[in-house]
Amino acid sequence: MRSNEVLLNCGITMPVMGLGTYSSENDRETTELAIHMALKMGYRHFDTAKIYGSEPAVGNALTEAILHGRVEREDIFVTSKLWGSDHHDPVSALKQTLLNMGMEYVDMYLVHWPVKLKPWACYAVPKEEDFEELEMESTWAGMEKCLDMGLCRCIGVSNFSSKKIEHLLNFASVPPAVNQVEMHPMWRQSKLRETCASHRIHVSAYSPLGGPGNIWGSTAVVDNPIIQSIALKHKATPAQVALKWGLSKGSSVIVKSFNQNRMKENMGSFDLKLDDQDFNDIDRLEEWKIMRGEFLVNETTSPYRTIQELWDDEI
Repeated sequence: MRSNEVLLNCGITMPVMGLGTYSSENDRETTELAIHMALKMGYRHFDTAKIYGSEPAVGNALTEAILHGRVEREDIFVTSKLWGSDHHDPVSALKQTLLNMGMEYVDMYLVHWPVKLKPWACYAVPKEEDFEELEMESTWAGMEKCLDMGLCRCIGVSNFSSKKIEHLLNFASVPPAVNQVEMHPMWRQSKLRETCASHRIHVSAYSPLGGPGNIWGSTAVVDNPIIQSIALKHKATPAQVALKWGLSKGSSVIVKSFNQNRMKENMGSFDLKLDDQDFNDIDRLEEWKIMRGEFLVNETTSPYRTIQELWDDEI
């Protein structure tokens, strides 16, 4: 196993640097170009979802690269996700994803959110009346069937709290291999990481830089004076420091930039070495925020917080 991969509890390896393919513009040509650039830079993990609308672009770009011999399919790791309106039939949903992508299988299929939506709620920010009662036992049975049918190599979850993870493990025949959640130096998911580690569930971090560029995101992570001082000390960038922090926690990181320079910069986080003092300084970020009277990044601005409020449990 290479140092830039992690061994999952399902027995397969996953590259720890993934390229997220959500963009508000969802321009197919731009997405495909970014994937081709990413492949040249060494990216091998590509993250998409039905709700992103990027599955066709991801599938087309990867298929083209494979057909031209630039990369082998077995060297690519593709993640997609079950949207809330498809909880009633994960098998059909994944078959549609594979049709969208022109692929025979994905490597990882995740339950996007622990919420069930009415069949017509195929938009990113659901309304309160769109929610239905979730029977996770039925959803997970469908996910396990996807695995049995060879439509995916591994199954997992996304945005699941500690309580939701424990509940799932009460009836799951196959445990989730991954829990993909928002995580960065100012949203650390400490309790959740402990819960997942105790069950050998890998934590994968989306918005590892705090989501700058998203309407609900913030530059508070990369603009933080402590992060910036550590970057200056190591002749690195704040983004590289934040990514290295996530990688040092044993997590994978899903970065989202189609800018060639930033894509290369993100890959450079592998070469950065942080020392104990750096990690201690990052640990002081909580104290720093309290002192300045600030709250966690995205705590009030993300539309998905609305969904989280409906969980009715503790993270």
